[in-house]
Amino acid sequence: MSSADDSTPTTSLRVAIVEIRQRADACPGVFATHDAADGALARVRLPGGRVTAAQLRELASCAEDLGDGELHLTSRGNLQLRGLDRDDPRLARRLADAGLLPRFSHERVRNYLASPVPEVDDLVAALDQAVCAEPELAALPGRFLFAIDSGRGDVAGERADVTWCDGAFLIDGTDTGVRVERSRAVAALVTAALAFVASRGDAWRLRESAAARDAVLAAVRPLGTVVAPVEPPRSGPPPVGGRVVAPWFGCLSGARARVLAALAPGVVVTPWRSIVLPSAHPSLAEAGFFVDPATPGVALSACIGSPGCAKSHADVRADASRVAATLPVSLRAHFSGCERRCGRPRSDHVDVVATAGGYLVDGQGFSSVDEWREGRE
Repeated sequence: MSSADDSTPTTSLRVAIVEIRQRADACPGVFATHDAADGALARVRLPGGRVTAAQLRELASCAEDLGDGELHLTSRGNLQLRGLDRDDPRLARRLADAGLLPRFSHERVRNYLASPVPEVDDLVAALDQAVCAEPELAALPGRFLFAIDSGRGDVAGERADVTWCDGAFLIDGTDTGVRVERSRAVAALVTAALAFVASRGDAWRLRESAAARDAVLAAVRPLGTVVAPVEPPRSGPPPVGGRVVAPWFGCLSGARARVLAALAPGVVVTPWRSIVLPSAHPSLAEAGFFVDPATPGVALSACIGSPGCAKSHADVRADASRVAATLPVSLRAHFSGCERRCGRPRSDHVDVVATAGGYLVDGQGFSSVDEWREGRE
């Protein structure tokens, strides 16, 4: 096992577990897992969603050996493992050996969205290295989010705390008017994060503190030029089809993960719970992936629901599956087990929320999802 933190990885791993679990930040990671109804949940950060075939195979084996057998795609382009034993150190050791934990102290702050195109791969790698090299950034909240947008506008609309969008510097998805050259993009993002750490008070996100926003702008302006702000590009997520495939409800079994690993040297996990490959593989439909945007259910998403989450009022994935074939294929809907609405997309969607007495759909009450579906027919 290798680590950038310590020449004695076993000792370093034990220290990391103790220190990181004492932090107030409850955002889950590999060391600080979340106790769910189906066991511990660990979130594995993938810089810009990038993951190699070898890493994907190891993640699949970890899910099968230590968890529920599934890799769960998240709305930040990361992966989660569920059904774990929180006191079992094998997961962290195996992920470190696979190069997925380059610096234990920064494990939960490596939150980067990036356009799923090769043109920004170098910026993603440089940003990860730069963040991990700054000791102060270990204090970033686990919710703080960086983004690198190639200019297509695909991740610019995800309201990351700080975004470099083909030269434009955004805060919370809004153009600040600051323009930063590509060669200084990583420096601008790291400078912004350092300014946030120094000024955030008790804020988790930049949108929560006007003072922190002002401090970030003051720190970044000297790295670029200032122009009149404009509306950033908004293209939304790339649709399923061609190089873009998606597993049902973002659940990737170990077997399906290995299918992907056999087809490409690496893939990109997107914040829209889809996967981008270097080339198209229509045969992936036979492995259980969505490969056609006209397939029923392709536009539906859902939180884990019951029985995995104790707070959920319903098995929302089962309910969504039951009605999927009768809903319009283009209808984007997110099914939530409770009012927290975990994993809901940023894009426009029908808000389907389970309650103790049925469902709320965009605020309108129904006794069940079947009643809502029947009302649409």
